[in-house]
Amino acid sequence: MDSSATATKSTSDQSATFLEGIKDSLPIVLSYVPVAFAFGMNATKLGFTPLESVFFSCIIYAGASQFVITTMLAAGSALWVAALTVMAMDVRHVLYGPSLRSRILQPLKNRKTAVWAFGLTDEVFAAATAKLVRDNRRWSENWMIGIALFSWLSWVAGTVLGAFSGNGLLEEYPAVESALGFMLPALFMSFLLASFQRRQISAVSAALLGALAGVTLFSIPAAILAGIFAGCLAALVQAFYQGAPDAQ
Repeated sequence: MDSSATATKSTSDQSATFLEGIKDSLPIVLSYVPVAFAFGMNATKLGFTPLESVFFSCIIYAGASQFVITTMLAAGSALWVAALTVMAMDVRHVLYGPSLRSRILQPLKNRKTAVWAFGLTDEVFAAATAKLVRDNRRWSENWMIGIALFSWLSWVAGTVLGAFSGNGLLEEYPAVESALGFMLPALFMSFLLASFQRRQISAVSAALLGALAGVTLFSIPAAILAGIFAGCLAALVQAFYQGAPDAQ
C-alpha cells in the first residue's frame, strides 16, 4: 500500500515531458491550422506569393498582426509604418517572459529558453500560465518546447495549405471565413479562464476598460497599450494595498 502511494507520488512529481507538451498543444493546433489557412489564402489574394505568405508565418508568427501587415503593405503603406503598427499591437509579448519567470521554480537553460521563448504566443503563454497555476512542479522546459514547437509548426503548415490552395476556396462560404478569425480569441479566453482567480478581477476589469477606451477613442494598437497599462497599474495598486496585511 505504501509502495503504491510512493510510486504515485513520484510519478506526479516528475517533470512534464516533451511528448506531454505535444499532447497539450493539440487544442492550440486545432485552432491555429484553420486561422493560418485563412491567412495563407488572404495573403495570396492580396498579391503576395505563396512563399512570401509562408515567410510571414515563419518569421513574424503573430496571428492577427500578420493580417494587418499584409493588408497595410498591399495598400501601399511604407514598410516602417507597417512594422511600427505590428510592434505596437504585439508589445504585450515583452511582458510574457517576465510574467512566466516569476512563477517558474526550476532553473532555466539559456538554449532551451531561447527555443520556447520564440513560440511564446498568446495561447502558448496562457497554456503555460495555466500549467504553472495548476501544477508548478511538473512544468518543464521540455514540455514548453513541445507545446511551443508544435503550435508554431501547425501555424506554418496551415499557412502552406492556404497559400498553395488558391484564394477563392471560401468565397462561397463568407460565414465560415469570418468565423475562422474568432477561433484564436476564443481559445485564448478558454486558457485565461482556466487560470483565472478571484483576486485578479480588478486587474482584468481595469485592462478591459482601458482597452475599450483605447479602441473607442483611438485605434486597436492604442487599445492594446491602454489595456496593458491599466491592467498592470491595477495589479500594482492591488499588490501595494494587500502587502501590508500579508506582512503582519
